[in-house]
This record gives sequence, structure tokens and C-alpha cells, in this order.
Amino acid sequence: MASKTKQDNQCSIKRVAVVGAGVSGLAAAYKLKSQGLNVTVFEAEGRAGGKLRSISHEGLIWDEGANTMTGSEMEVRNLLDDLGIRQKQQFPISHKNRYVVRNGKPILIPTNPVSFIMSNILSAQSKLQIILEPFLWRKGVLEAGTNTQESVGGYFQRHFGIEVVDYLIDPFVGGTSASDPESLSMRHSFPELWSLEKRFGSLIAGAILSKLSAKKEKSGDIKDSSGKKKRQHGSFSFYGGMQTLTDTFCKKLGKDELKLKSKVLSLSYSPEGKSVLENWSVSYASNHDKHSQVSSFDAIIMTAPVCNVKEMKITERGNPFSLDFLPEVSYMPMSVIITTFKKENVKRPLEGFGVLVPSKEQQNGLKTLGTLFSSMMFPDRAPSDVYLYTTFVGGSRNIELAKASTNELKQIVTSDLRKLLGTEGEPTFVNHFYWSKAFPLYGHNYDLVLEAIDKMEKNLPGFFYAGNHKGGLSVGKAIVSGCKAADLVISFLESSSDDKMLKEGQS
Repeated sequence: MASKTKQDNQCSIKRVAVVGAGVSGLAAAYKLKSQGLNVTVFEAEGRAGGKLRSISHEGLIWDEGANTMTGSEMEVRNLLDDLGIRQKQQFPISHKNRYVVRNGKPILIPTNPVSFIMSNILSAQSKLQIILEPFLWRKGVLEAGTNTQESVGGYFQRHFGIEVVDYLIDPFVGGTSASDPESLSMRHSFPELWSLEKRFGSLIAGAILSKLSAKKEKSGDIKDSSGKKKRQHGSFSFYGGMQTLTDTFCKKLGKDELKLKSKVLSLSYSPEGKSVLENWSVSYASNHDKHSQVSSFDAIIMTAPVCNVKEMKITERGNPFSLDFLPEVSYMPMSVIITTFKKENVKRPLEGFGVLVPSKEQQNGLKTLGTLFSSMMFPDRAPSDVYLYTTFVGGSRNIELAKASTNELKQIVTSDLRKLLGTEGEPTFVNHFYWSKAFPLYGHNYDLVLEAIDKMEKNLPGFFYAGNHKGGLSVGKAIVSGCKAADLVISFLESSSDDKMLKEGQS
């Protein structure tokens, strides 16, 4: 009897396949495992982590993908606590000091009303337009049927004018998505701000009221009586770089649950299996095995880019499931250039997070998207006698330049840093990493992508999609996407089990 019970329990444990070991896939897998499910993560590459890629080399530590993240999302905060990784968080020094280039020179971005008034980052006319925005944009003044295809540039120009777009919005979207304000859909790129306009009219008034409301709700919560130190807010990384996060996920999952160098070739949904569940078959090829292998699962979480999903073969009830409805997705290419300079050779070092370069500054000979002051933020990432910089080149602004050789990019970065920071001579160290698909473009027709994802999920029972194609490009948004997909899987499996028990009771 004991042996039979043990066997029944093993059979009752649901099996879930996660395709892709980026941060969204790893977050989904970790959450599913914590709920007692059997999880297998398939990753075509030889490493997990996706675009979280940290390198340690001769006293230097740098990131070739995302350099920081925020913990504003509840799912992120919960995961950090569950993983026990809070003590590994690393907050940048002087993170509030951020610069944007105007007329070839870095200008500190103001962080409060007084510094905003005193700053020369914008003209007096633009400052006045910002100050008057809450009075000009009241709730109810929006035109009926506001353009849902409006660009980020058009949206912010309506509220604040073209100068704000050119010198604040353009460099921000260039630095965070490698795109430009006119190519991006406002509704998909900044859904929270899109909603603020719907609710309040004014973005400034809406942001203030929303913040006050959030503080009021927070003050009503039960206060922590443990006497713990108040947590820091804002952007952060981890000791050793951002990959520390995904490495921690991998340790929690274990080697048996993470299949590297395992490319998924096809998925097959067939409900005529041995049970009501375990309806999915995954065919995959491993580098160490020439023959493809097949495993059975109860549900699938797909985190691979849409362009990779289109290459897979999917069958549903024995019939080919055509993926012709999946649209083409544009991806922004980007090169990441790591340089170091001796401190005595940097004549105008800036203390802070980094500097962003607006598109308009190309007329002043600047070709990069921006530079992070990596060793200023995290002094332990470079020897005490050098500055470590992370510079980004490419995106929609310079698609071809993103593909340039290491030597050409070295000269471009050196030239920009000389103009902005007064660097002299050649860098003492250079590293170049190229992302052919750094970010999917949330363009004006991105509705088609989301509709296609929704169609897959509706027509393939037990299939769920997660990743930066759905919900946002940041690390935090990717984690949220993975966690939400895991929640949907759990609900699906619970309802399927209830259906099975109901059928057995009726028979």
C-alpha cells in the first residue's frame, strides 16, 4: 500500500517545460518549483541568464547586458526575499547624478524643482510649458478617440514641447531600448503614463496624485516591528554583476532541471495521452547527442523571442499548427564597449550614474548612445587607479554602426569620451560585445505581436508566453512576465485536475 501511494504521488506531480533560460524563464521555473511542480528548462545556448551577462577579468567586473534593475514591482521584491539575495544587492554611489549632453557638453539632469529652474538643460519657454502643463491638461480636455497609435515623441511633444522630446525623451529611450521616440508606440512603451493621461489629463498632476495615493496605502499597512534597516530604493545591481541574480536562480533549480545546449525543435499537443494531463511533447536536440529526444509535459511556458518561435514546428491534435499569423518583429542591434582609462588621463571625470547622448548631438560629432560610469557607481569593479566605462553604440540611430569592428568602435568611443570627459590617449583596456537582437521594437503595430501571442495561448491549451516581448523591456518587467506565466500555469493545472476528478466521479 505504501509503495502504491508513493507511486500515485509521483504520478500526480505535474510537469512543466520552460523554453528559454533568460531571467523571465528562470523566474517562472523557480516559482513553479517552489509550488511543488516538476520543472525542466530548455536553453539552446551553453549558458543561462540571457541578456544578464557579467564578466570578471583581471580585477575588472562589467556587464555586457543590463547593468542595473529596480525593485518597484512586487513580484521582484518577493523573489529577492525568497532567493535570500538581498545581502548581495549593490546600490550605485551618487546614482541620482545623471547627465545628458547639450551642445557637446554633459549637463546634470535636475532632480528637484529648484535645480530644474536653475538648470540650463532647457530653455525658459520649455520650462514654462512644463510648469503650466497641469493647468493646460485637465481631465476631460482630451480629444475623443485619442490616437492609440501615437508615438512616444508625439505624446510628450503634446504635453511638454519638442525641446523636451529632443533633450530628455530621445536620450532616455535611446539608452533604455536603443530606439527613438518616433518609432516607439506610447501605449506599449509607457502604458502607465498612457493610463495617467486617461485618468487625469495632466501627466504631472497624475504622477503626483498617484504617488500620494500609493504613500497613503503604504502608510495604512501594518508596520514592520522587527526593527530591520529601511531598504534602499532606486536602481541596483549585485556584487559580481547582474548575472549574480540568474546564477542564483540556476543554483536553486539544480542541474537536472536546467538543460543547456538543448534546442527545442518542435512542440506537440495531443490530449489523447495516458491521462487528461501530460498532453504536451517536447522534441529537443542536445549538442552531446546527435539524435533528438522527446519528453512529455502538462504545460509549456515559452520565453524564446517571437522570431525563434516561428522556426519551431507545433502540432495540435496531430495536425500542423501554422504560425503564419506571427508577425515579423523588428529588433534593435547594439554593441557594448568596455573601456578603462588611467585616472590621471581623465581630465573632467563626472561623479554619478552616466551620461546620455541625444540624437541631435550627432551634429556635434557624438556617435554613441551613452556611457555608464561603471567604476564611479561601483568602485569595487575596477582597480583604484583606473576608471571603468560602459558605452553603448547602435540602436535605431546607427543600425550599421552597431555591427562595426572592435577597432572602429574603439575609435568612436574614445573620441566621444575625449569630448565629454576629457580623456587623453588610448584606453588601457577594451572589450566589445555585440547584441544582434538587443531589444524588440515596441513599434506602432505592436498590437499585432500581442494579438498573435494571445492567439497561441487561446488555441493551445497549456501554452503560455513570457519575456520581454510581453509587458516591458526592463529586467523587472521580464521577471513579472515570468511570474505571471507561472501563476497562469498553476491555475490551468489546478482547473485541469478538477476537471479530471469530476469526470472520474461521473464515470
